Formats: sequence, C-alpha cells, structure tokens
Amino acid sequence: MAAIGKIRSWGPVLVSVIGLALFAFIAEEMFRSCEASKNEQRQQIGEVLGERISVQEYQSLIEEYEEVLKMTQGRDNLSEDELNRVKDQVWNTFITNKIIEKEASKLGLTVTDEEMQNILREGTDDMLRQTPFINQQTGRFDVTQLQKFLNDYKTNQAPQLAEQYKSIYDYWKFVEKSLRQKLLTDKYQTLISRCLISNPVSAKALFDATHQESNILLASMPYSQVKDDDVKISDAELKAEYDKKKELFKQYVETRDIKYVDFQVKPSMSDRDALMKTMQDASQKLQSGAVPAEVVRKAQSQILYTGLPVTKAGLPNDIAARIDSMAIGQTTPPFESVYDNTFNVVKLINKQQLPDSVEFRMIQIGGATAEAAQKTADSVYTALKSGIPFDSIAKKYGQEGAKQWLTSDQYQRSSTIDADSKEYLLTLNTLPTGEIKNLQFTQGNVIVQVTDRRAMVTKYDAAIIKHTIDFSKQTYSDAYNKFSQYVSENKTIEALEKNAEKFGFQVKTQEDLMNSEHNVVGIRATREAMKWIFDAEAGQVSPLYECGSNDHLLVVAVDKIHPIGYRDLDAVKEEVKSFVMRDKKFDVLKEKLAGVKSIAEAEAKGAKIDSVNQISFSSPAFIQSTGSSEPALTGAVVAAKAGEFHADPVKGNNGAFVFQVINTDTKKASLIVKDYEKQLQSRAQQAASRFLQELYQKAEIKDKRYLFF
Repeated sequence: MAAIGKIRSWGPVLVSVIGLALFAFIAEEMFRSCEASKNEQRQQIGEVLGERISVQEYQSLIEEYEEVLKMTQGRDNLSEDELNRVKDQVWNTFITNKIIEKEASKLGLTVTDEEMQNILREGTDDMLRQTPFINQQTGRFDVTQLQKFLNDYKTNQAPQLAEQYKSIYDYWKFVEKSLRQKLLTDKYQTLISRCLISNPVSAKALFDATHQESNILLASMPYSQVKDDDVKISDAELKAEYDKKKELFKQYVETRDIKYVDFQVKPSMSDRDALMKTMQDASQKLQSGAVPAEVVRKAQSQILYTGLPVTKAGLPNDIAARIDSMAIGQTTPPFESVYDNTFNVVKLINKQQLPDSVEFRMIQIGGATAEAAQKTADSVYTALKSGIPFDSIAKKYGQEGAKQWLTSDQYQRSSTIDADSKEYLLTLNTLPTGEIKNLQFTQGNVIVQVTDRRAMVTKYDAAIIKHTIDFSKQTYSDAYNKFSQYVSENKTIEALEKNAEKFGFQVKTQEDLMNSEHNVVGIRATREAMKWIFDAEAGQVSPLYECGSNDHLLVVAVDKIHPIGYRDLDAVKEEVKSFVMRDKKFDVLKEKLAGVKSIAEAEAKGAKIDSVNQISFSSPAFIQSTGSSEPALTGAVVAAKAGEFHADPVKGNNGAFVFQVINTDTKKASLIVKDYEKQLQSRAQQAASRFLQELYQKAEIKDKRYLFF
C-alpha cells in the first residue's frame, strides 16, 4: 500500500514527463515535416496558375529540347548564348501550354487521336517537314516511313544502331508532343477569334475607309515652338495625369535599379612582352625547320597541328585573310589579331588543289589478330583489283559497301585527329577516282575506293600558333587587391560614388533589372550576384564578385526596388511630365490658332504650311514638319468633307494642326465582301493573340530560375 501511495504521489510528475515526451515526439515529426516541405520548396523553380514547377522537371525539358536542336542542326554542343535562348524558349512554351491546357479544359477542348492521325496523313504541317520521314520524290512527310521506323524500333534494334534509333525515336516523341500542343493552341485561338465576328456592313465600312483618299493643305504648329521653360507644371497636375494614365505604369514582374562598378582585368605591358618573346622564339624555331607539331604544342597554341590540308573555311578568319599572300615554307613574324585578342605565328608548309567533296565506298576487315586481318584484307584487295564487283564482296562481309560523300567541313574544324584518322582522310583527299587502297589500322583494315571527286579547291597545310593575350597571376592579384580595398572601404551607395574616381573606377547604373535575365549587366557567370541582388534590400552594397571569364571584378548596390503592381509617381515622373507638357503646349498653340478661318490666317499666326496627299486609313498621314505619324489627324481628315476648312485644332503627337480638304477621291475598285471579311477576321485573330497575353499576365507566374541557372 505504501508503494502504491508513493506512486500516486509521483502522478503529476509522471504526467508532466509523459506529456513532455509526447510533445517532443510530435515536435520532432513537425520539424521533419517542415524541413521536408522547405527542401521541396528549395527545389521549385517557379509557379504558374498555382502549380509549382520543380527544377528537375524544367531541366528535363531543357535537355530534351537541347538534344532536338543538336540532332536537327548536326551539332555536338550549343554555345552559352544558345543555351540561354533554349532555357527561355522552354520556359515560355511551358507557361503557354499550361495556360492553354487550363483554359481548354474549362471549355472541353481536346485533341483526339483521330485528329492527330489526320494531321499525320495530310503531312503538310511545318513540324512534320523537319522530321527524317520525308518522301524524297514528293518532298512531303510520309506517314508510312514513320510507321516503318516505329515498328523497326520496337522489334529489331541492331546493337550498332541502337543509339541512333533511340535519338530519332526521342526526336519523334518531341515532335508528336509539340504537335499535339500546337493543335490545342490553334483550336483555342480559333474559338476565341470566332467570337469576334465580321459581317458585310463592317466589310463595306472597311472598304470605304481604305479606298477614300484626301488631299489637304495643312497648317501645323510643332510643340517645339513652345519652350519647355515657358511651361509651368505643378505637382497636382502631375498627380492628376498619373492617376489618369495609371494603367500604363503597371508592371507584372518585380524589377530593381542597381548601381555597379565593373572592372575588367587586362594584360599589363609586361604580360604582353613576355608572351611576345614566346611567340618570337616559336617563329624562329619554325623558320629553322623544327618539327611543327612540337613547336605548336610547346607554344601552347589554341590550334594544334594535325598535318591535314584544309580549306580557308577551316582556318581562323585572321589566318585565312593572309594565307594566300604567303609562299610555301614562309613563316610570319608574330602579329596581333584584335578581334580575338591573340598573338599569332603562321608557317605555310604546303598548299595544293584537292577536292572539297569526295564520294567513296569502303569495306572494313577485322580478324582475331592484326596479321589475320591483314591477310584477309590482302585477299579482298586482290579480288577487287581483278574486277570482282565491290558491293558483292562487301555483302560477303555483312556490309553494304554503299557510296557516301565526305566534305571538308565534316573534319577540318576538328581540334585533334589521331594518326589512323589522319591517314584515312589524307587517302580520301589524294586517291585518284577509281583507285583502291588497303589501309592498315590498329583496329583492323579498311579497303577504300574513291568513286568521284568534286569542287577542286586550294587546301592549306599550315602550322598555326594562336595564343590569347592573357594577364598574369601577378596582374590579376594587383587588380584584385585594389578593387577589394575599394569595396571594403565603401559600404554605401554614396561612398561608392564619391570615391570611385579616386580608385580609377566608374559607377554605372542599370534600371529595371529582371531576375529572368541570364547575366548582370551582360557579364558572364554572375548568377551569384543576381541571387544577391534579388535578396537584398534597397541601399545595400554587395560583396566583391569574381566573374566573367575569370577576368571581371564586380560590386553591386541595390538602388531602388519596383515591386509587382503600379510604379509610383517618382519612378515615372519624367514620362508623366512629358504627357502634361504636351497637353499644355497644345493648349498654348490652340489658343494661338483660335479664330482662324483659313490656311492663310493660320500661316499669319506662325503655322507651317504643307500639302499632304493621299491620306486614308490604309495610308496614315506622316507630317514632315513634326517628323511623326499623326493618327488623330488622319481620323479628322477622313471624316471631313471636300472643300471644308477644319478650324478646330487637332491635337497630334508632336503638334497642333488645322487643315483644309482640297479634294477627296475614291479609288476605283470592286467591293468583294468576302475578302474584306477575311481582313476583319485576321484582325480578330490578332486580338485573340492579345487575349492570350492577358491570360499570361494573370497567371500569377513566379520565375525563380535565377536561383538555379
């Protein structure tokens, strides 16, 4: 009993302990859940219509489109700028497709499999014309070729063709997906455009408006006749104009104004002198007959010596420009090419007339050993020389022996070529038509026969030493220390601007920087700076960033932040002021023209007089005296009658106008109602595309790609 009583006395403590344990367990689970949610959010690259987009999903789409471009353009790699364009195109396409899918779902719009099959059977869509499934006789997409390929892909993939088949299959799946998305978008836009109908009455009105032309005498008073200093504008007037035109100043993405100092490190004179000495030594060695490949390699040239003759197109532009003026065996002294910032030395070893295109066929011979392969190849070579048909022997060894073309462009830009490839290409370049040669390589033998040679051109065998004029480590260190001191001593925007000149720097400004831009102020490798900019508060100064091609030093300060919504008056004050200025100047000129009853009276008041002919809605008035197109004047002229003097001044973009209609004329033409209804329908389709832009703006798009790319 005593024990039970003791336990009871500990009751409140036990309850507290158990409660704390339960709380700790629940809190731990909540923490894990929150941490998992945060990790998921960290992997989100953006959002559209409330749907989050993961970085993995976006990266997958980029890689898909990148492979498509490589395949269709025959490329191995894309440049940085090209990749950036791919990223933007993938993003915009993804967003557009999501918007269309949502709107189409509301309306019950879909693309059926039968509709897809109809498109494939017709074969006229531009996307289909870019595929490999083209009938060579008709030049059109051939659905039977596609079906055959898909069957072959599923049932009969030879190991040596598996990779090629997979690439083509992936490309087709991309085309199929894109085609389905395009059809859905076309359906939606067609539906919207058909809501904006045309009719015969509207067609007749359009016909009349475009065929009626007027010739006028124009009296114009440009706004420049009134000095800006003579116009007084109050803050209240600016505010009233801002409120009236507020919708013009609405922005749908956040932007930031920055101030920055960018310092590009460049080679010092001692750096240039040291490199010049290396180039002079290399030039002397080439002149003295040293092995070109060794000289080029030791000089660390950007272009390795292959010994293959190439056309001018295979040479750098600066080398191609001077190669014809060189004699065989000549070596240039070092020269500078400003366009690519290099020192260069060239030795022309040989030049000869060779075909730009070679047609050939070949048989590959293997064996258990190199000797066995050589023995088999010798017997094949003997058989071919005796007159046995090439294709029949090729088939005996499981090959087609089909003719194929080799062009100079297919190999002459390669940075490295191994010994076997060099011998192979030299043979194809120099072997006479009809000749057969047995080539022995490390992997076996290849028997080649040249069947045609075309487009004889001059090809050059040249040793080229091209070296970028780089700065040294010491030069970079000196620049870094100086810039680092400037950044560490100036922690505010005011200080950056005040002391920049003392350090030899200049503070520059960029307004309305968006996080969708790939670089800060056009400098490569500035993603970390971009992340800082869109995380900082106004007035903050960044740390020092090393960026560019490891040759730029950058410091950034956030000057102003423009959030999503309406720009405040201060941010658009000059633009608003120009509207008010124009209105006030018009009022001055309108008062000056008040009461005039003829062109002569307007001229007496200081107006400039011109004849302007053939004004119509299809040919708006362009006024020489103001240097601008004036739509308001066009409307007033078209509405006026022949002989009428329009005394009420028209407010134009750049001036005030009164005019007299000399005559009106209607061009002779037959009204074909259907043609003008088509024009109206085309305008409706343009309006539908603007409607899509409205949907884009209302899709609550969040773009955080800058955090990852």
